[in-house]
Amino acid sequence: MTQAVCILGVTGSIGKSTLKVLEQHPDDYTVFAVSAYSRLDELLEICKKYHPKIVVVPNEKAFELQQRLNQENLKHIEILTDEAGLITIAEHADVDIVMAAIVGAAGLLPTLAAVKAGKRVLLANKESLVMSGDIMMQAARKHNALLLPVDSEHNAIFQSLPHDYLNAERTGQPQLGVSRILLTASGGPFLNHSLEQLHDVTPQQACKHPNWSMGQKISVDSATLMNKGLELIEACHLFSISEHFVTVVVHPQSIIHSMVQYVDGSTLAQMGNPDMCTPIAHALAWPKRLATDVPALNLFETAQLNFQQPDIVKFQALDLARQAMRAGGLAPTVLNAANEVAVAAFLQQKIRFTEIAQIVENTLQVVQNAKAENIDIILQTDMIARQVAEKYIVDMGG
Repeated sequence: MTQAVCILGVTGSIGKSTLKVLEQHPDDYTVFAVSAYSRLDELLEICKKYHPKIVVVPNEKAFELQQRLNQENLKHIEILTDEAGLITIAEHADVDIVMAAIVGAAGLLPTLAAVKAGKRVLLANKESLVMSGDIMMQAARKHNALLLPVDSEHNAIFQSLPHDYLNAERTGQPQLGVSRILLTASGGPFLNHSLEQLHDVTPQQACKHPNWSMGQKISVDSATLMNKGLELIEACHLFSISEHFVTVVVHPQSIIHSMVQYVDGSTLAQMGNPDMCTPIAHALAWPKRLATDVPALNLFETAQLNFQQPDIVKFQALDLARQAMRAGGLAPTVLNAANEVAVAAFLQQKIRFTEIAQIVENTLQVVQNAKAENIDIILQTDMIARQVAEKYIVDMGG
């Protein structure tokens, strides 16, 4: 039976990789709905090729898209707009699988809507789980949604855990013989830079990841190691494990995608070439396996694997994320909001690379922490944290 897929963020790198995997299995999957933010040319090509029933774009792009669809004789495609449109396709009765690949806090409500609708949700938007944490996980259990990680590291952890781990008791303690999670990090493009060198790096340099092809925001997060910090928080929520049971390991080759240690002394690792099609295919078909074009790892060409501890003096963002997870409540929301604002300012060359963590730290100190009782409080705090971060940037002269 063919399953209908909704891709939130179809023109991003995860969205494109998802299409690549779906294309190889036309008898198993159809593209029912897609969303895009700005790249209308690419979206139009996707519409011509995959003929989705519904497309979601920002309201200001809707008229232009309608005209262009009419020109291509694609009048049957329905256009919805903005957040309401995203929520509609995420919870649509005809959709079986939702790929949540919108970058940043914008993905929170559509992802939560998909979870509450009991979908199989492929989670590539880590920020939504960083912000909503327990609320998202409780909703998944209540509505029998399957929340499967697409981030290569969390997917690797998931593959290395016991098969029924997601159903284990959620206590914050490792379960079923697990003792520790080892979350790998490439270290990004500036792993061997000194603090002085980091001071002068450019957005162009920060966006050149040595191993992965990714969007701008996640590339900068990878360079500051904030990406690993957000992934640390995501892992704690997904696998119901306290942060002190998660060790971050810098592994520059990105061959081992993460590891799980067990009480008997075993360490299980998931390995593979760095290609997002592998975790996407795994999450699409789990517990089955789907064929992809990703070549199997050639161990004879993989000369050596290196591991080292992260330098939290140079890469303070990682430590700030761990502190936010430890503090709990709204702290991870504040961390994420301030980071999104700071990264955007860095990409616009308003601030230095080393000032990203500084802005995040200041915002965490200024915005009062409290219990993350509901989504409204989380969204309100997100807005306040953004304002605080933006004001700090202006005061810095950015």
